Amino acid sequence: MHDKPTALVTGANQGIGLQIARELAAHGFTVLVGARDLARGEAAALEIGAQAHAVQLDVTDLASISAAAEHIRSAFGRLDLLIQNAAISNTGKKPGQSVEDYALTTKASNVSLDEMRAVWETNVFGVLMVYQAMLPLLRATPGARIVNVSSGVGSLTRNADPGFAYRGIFGPVYPASKTALNAITLAMAIELEPEGIRVNAVSPGFTKTNLNGYAGHETVEQGAREAVRVALLGSDGPSGTFTGTDGAVIPW
Repeated sequence: MHDKPTALVTGANQGIGLQIARELAAHGFTVLVGARDLARGEAAALEIGAQAHAVQLDVTDLASISAAAEHIRSAFGRLDLLIQNAAISNTGKKPGQSVEDYALTTKASNVSLDEMRAVWETNVFGVLMVYQAMLPLLRATPGARIVNVSSGVGSLTRNADPGFAYRGIFGPVYPASKTALNAITLAMAIELEPEGIRVNAVSPGFTKTNLNGYAGHETVEQGAREAVRVALLGSDGPSGTFTGTDGAVIPW
């Protein structure tokens, strides 16, 4: 078995995922850079350093996920940490279209079901497929943990408040996919609680990445901070939580 703690980060060839991978490597992890495009994953791993290895992983493709799990089992023999970061915000937003204008086209009354399904395939079903494939490895590694990268715009409690700044963009595509991810995170945490595997959701905040057309106002370093903090919590750390900047609790 590989003698260093091993972390898989999905969607790690760019943005927040790349920054998370970089910081985990600095904390002594062997980091598996999950990337749909292997060449881009290899470039990211090269940038991170010798502790990083690219893994071809398309979270919407069960064959790709299964192959990645088998590769990790045979090459490393362990998985201590799974960070599910891969996500998309849309497939139909027009170039230059603002988030607010796009949201007007994805209300419950007019949303394209194909658009909704495409985003949920990555953000919801993809997360569950990766979880199921990697769980045997996680179960075999004492102290294993899972961090799911969610978003504060998926909080039902916040969106029920008329004063919430992002309430106007809540809809069935990206925001609701993160609501569903939160529910799945809690289901995972409840399932794995007897086994001591901690599962938590984190929000990176409105980070300047390709996900939002670089419209965010936080740096990737800021966006990665909470995921890394939660990933490094000790064996007595919490499970079934949803937190944001510096551990601030976000209501479900």
